[in-house]
Amino acid sequence: MSSQDIPEETLPSAQGAHEGAVATAGDPFADPGLPPHEHRIQDIDEQAARRSERVVAMLFTLSMLATVGFIASYVTLPVDKNIYVFPIGHISALNFALGLTLGVALFCIGAGAVHWARTLMSDVEVADDRHPIEASPEVKAKVMDDFRQGAEESGLGRRKLIRNTMFGALALLPLSAVVLFRDLGPLPGTKLRKTAWSEGKMLINQNTMQPLRPEDVQVGSLTFAMPEGMKEEDHDFQQEIAKAALMIVRLRPENIKDKRSLDWSADGIVAYSKICTHVGCPISLYEQQTHHVLCPCHQSTFDLSDGGRVIFGPAGHALPQLRIKVNDKGYLEAMGDFSEPVGPAFWERG
Repeated sequence: MSSQDIPEETLPSAQGAHEGAVATAGDPFADPGLPPHEHRIQDIDEQAARRSERVVAMLFTLSMLATVGFIASYVTLPVDKNIYVFPIGHISALNFALGLTLGVALFCIGAGAVHWARTLMSDVEVADDRHPIEASPEVKAKVMDDFRQGAEESGLGRRKLIRNTMFGALALLPLSAVVLFRDLGPLPGTKLRKTAWSEGKMLINQNTMQPLRPEDVQVGSLTFAMPEGMKEEDHDFQQEIAKAALMIVRLRPENIKDKRSLDWSADGIVAYSKICTHVGCPISLYEQQTHHVLCPCHQSTFDLSDGGRVIFGPAGHALPQLRIKVNDKGYLEAMGDFSEPVGPAFWERG
């Protein structure tokens, strides 16, 4: 149906328009304008406004208390404790407490902000004409004026109770995320600096599982060893061997260039960490003539005759050496742990 088929008395121009309507020449439909503004009780009654202010402050305060409860639950509740919650059933007490407190903290901030906006901030509807995307200096000045007016009408400066409790709730809430960083894993402590090697532990051949004697290691051979007392069936064997894995090479003493390496050897037998100092791959390729070992992952090459220093590849530092000796029973044994952390470097290595 076209406009010509509509009776003139039913057109908006014939019926009249709301107050403030604007008619455009040649357009039979007038702009209806905005409905008359209705004042809220908070706009005319300061006591009602103060009640709303207290409600908003109470919600922000509840958010702060819930955030504190979140942190307290995380610190105090054991991971393995279960509770019965109707109608859910048996669930983790920690998960329930964390979810409940964090949910209350977020909800109260949102509810407080909504209640503040609906009862205390200005609710006068303002119509503005569309304008080009690029703002003119006049528009920018108007935006700043509107912003200042909105800030004044929000009562943020005048209603200090709301402002202070809101800032408190927003300041405490991020602590929930900070506390969750603790779940990235247990703190390493000194685990990265220590291995299963200690003074007096004999070197055990990983192939025969027997203690090593100097005569078991021939010149030019490569032997892998682990500390005495470790067993493959131990639950932490893989974690420990990843740090304690050892490779043993026998060199002629005159071929050992580094004085410390010579002092820490036993009858020309040098013991170095098997873990590459680049990304932790196990080193297993040995070149007899040059005394070089090669990591198969990224081709980092180390010279065992010169303190295990890096001669090629991305590795950042030399292989840690284990000081060894021959004990009274004729077996090779460690004289302590590695002098520095094994494997890739980490930020607090020093």
